[in-house]
Amino acid sequence: MFGESIVEIWKLLFFIPACFALNMTPGPNNLLSMNNARCYGFKSAWIAGLGRIAAFTVMITLAASGLAVVLYASEILFFIIKVLGVAYLFWIAFNLWCSEASPISEIERSRNLLGLAKQEFLLAAGNPKAILIFTAFLPQFVDVAANANEQFFVLGLTFLLLEVAAISLYALFGIYLRQWFKSLKWHSALIASVPLY
Repeated sequence: MFGESIVEIWKLLFFIPACFALNMTPGPNNLLSMNNARCYGFKSAWIAGLGRIAAFTVMITLAASGLAVVLYASEILFFIIKVLGVAYLFWIAFNLWCSEASPISEIERSRNLLGLAKQEFLLAAGNPKAILIFTAFLPQFVDVAANANEQFFVLGLTFLLLEVAAISLYALFGIYLRQWFKSLKWHSALIASVPLY
């Protein structure tokens, strides 16, 4: 009985790459992780990222609870939410495709680990798109005939684990950028020291 209510393996095989694409989107939190790693190192960026995980945990719990209530009340209404969710995800993808905005922006710097984690938390919690994404994305992989709470738990936990992977990858890229900037300064200093005559 328990095995029937958990998300099927084939659904997870679709969910994981689609979810990881959302996790890796260069949004403000990912860019903050990259910048924190560039300025303060990988460990600081990773610890700060836990603030984002805390915010997303709250959002996923709220979204899943609301969606579970809707599902138990009306399968038709849940289906309508799924259809609207698909339309919303396509709209986000279209806007990202057409956007000309630079993903690099000025980010407030803080050296305190608690301050960095708080900054990640507030940045994630202040993004209204996040809870809309959870509300639009998670229902696509829920089987209405099985236990919704268990499915939301598995999907939400998978999302959070993939988010930790995204934090790590962006932090590693931040470390790479720091090394690159250092080598660029060294090359610039070397070129400046070479006589032109």
